[in-house]
Amino acid sequence: MDLQLKGKTAVVTGGTRGIGRSIAECFADEGANVAVCARHADQVAETVKALEARGVKAWGQPADIADKASLQAFVRGAAEALGGVDVLVSNASALVQGVTDEDWRAMFEVDLLGAVRSFEAAKPYLEKAAAANGDACFILTSSISAAEATNASSYGAIKAALIHYAKGVARENAAKGLRCNVVSPGTVLFDGGVWGNVRDNMPDFFAQMIKRNPTGRMATPEEIAAATVFLASPRSAFTTGINMVVDGAISSRVNF
Repeated sequence: MDLQLKGKTAVVTGGTRGIGRSIAECFADEGANVAVCARHADQVAETVKALEARGVKAWGQPADIADKASLQAFVRGAAEALGGVDVLVSNASALVQGVTDEDWRAMFEVDLLGAVRSFEAAKPYLEKAAAANGDACFILTSSISAAEATNASSYGAIKAALIHYAKGVARENAAKGLRCNVVSPGTVLFDGGVWGNVRDNMPDFFAQMIKRNPTGRMATPEEIAAATVFLASPRSAFTTGINMVVDGAISSRVNF
């Protein structure tokens, strides 16, 4: 299926490793030009080079997601370098589970305000793309942890807030052709990631988590990326305001 992304521009925050890197690569494989940011300049440079090797234009810049000026400068720089923004993916996360003041502040600043601020910076470009082509999209990466709670967690609570925020953005901008959706992964396994580290350092707990999923495994970053890129593409032009759970049925919730 042609996702109609060739020649469009996708901006991905936290796009140099794990799910974000796979999202950037999937956009590139569909012929979209891609901009990425992360904290480390060497990782950004390596990712840009790898994306260019896929035959598209790519651009990157180090950015501190928790710093409004740094984040918004990246978004504006991406738009200027690649000629606009058709898709924005807010993927960066502080990835902390605790409930200290520092944990709450990190999740709020990176995950929630990072999404809000990146959208503020990208909105004029997204609106222009939607007016010209009939479709543009803002995607937020949340988590199934937003709907599953066994203990108090800054991670789950902030990820839930993203879903609420996205629904409001979707309704406010639907008439313009500017869509907003959420992708909520379950457990995702890759080297150096949360579950990769659990596999390597807590094998018994890792085995328990594998047994919890009816599929008998965890997702790959590429599987989350494929769902994200399809949902962001013009092929999904009438889909806005949804939370797509991609968890292999590990959750027991029913979505009506």
